[in-house]
Amino acid sequence: MQPVLATLAGEIIVWVVWIVAGVTLLASGLAVILFQNPFFSALALILNLGSLAILYLLISSEFVAAAQVLVYAGAVMVMFLFVIGYLGGRAESPWAGAHRVGKIAAVFAALAIAVEIVVAVGVDAGGQLSSSAKITDAFGSPRQIGELFLSDHLLAFEVTSIILFIGAIGGAVLGSSARRRDRAAAGDQHEKAAA
Repeated sequence: MQPVLATLAGEIIVWVVWIVAGVTLLASGLAVILFQNPFFSALALILNLGSLAILYLLISSEFVAAAQVLVYAGAVMVMFLFVIGYLGGRAESPWAGAHRVGKIAAVFAALAIAVEIVVAVGVDAGGQLSSSAKITDAFGSPRQIGELFLSDHLLAFEVTSIILFIGAIGGAVLGSSARRRDRAAAGDQHEKAAA
């Protein structure tokens, strides 16, 4: 009787953790796009990535969960928070002053990407979505992930690192130009006050 109760209790705990992590994932994802303050949005994104790591743990993919926390919630989000902190409140909203045509084009582009994803998944699946996948014991292991990164997905892996590098440089350039503008504006006000 004891092993049955222990198994049942373990399954209940897994379901509770899954539901809490899923709700947290959805709520923090909404918070990322609904918060007005970019700093709070970045903190909500860290919570989102942490919840996703918990879901990875529930499917026995410990290495991917650890990489999720270390790489995304750790290194990448520290870079985002650094850029947000460097820019401060001077970062303009991407929609501020945008023309109506630009807004319509952005919505159209988002819909086109969504349709492309649906078509790509449908074509690639080829009817395999109705049957369960065959997962080997090596699924999610560091060796298998390393082999995939350094063979089939090497270009995507390197392009991602280049994009992150360009983002860091862009944040530094935006921050320095904004500070120069602030110093120039302060100098103009000081000259007007002196005159």
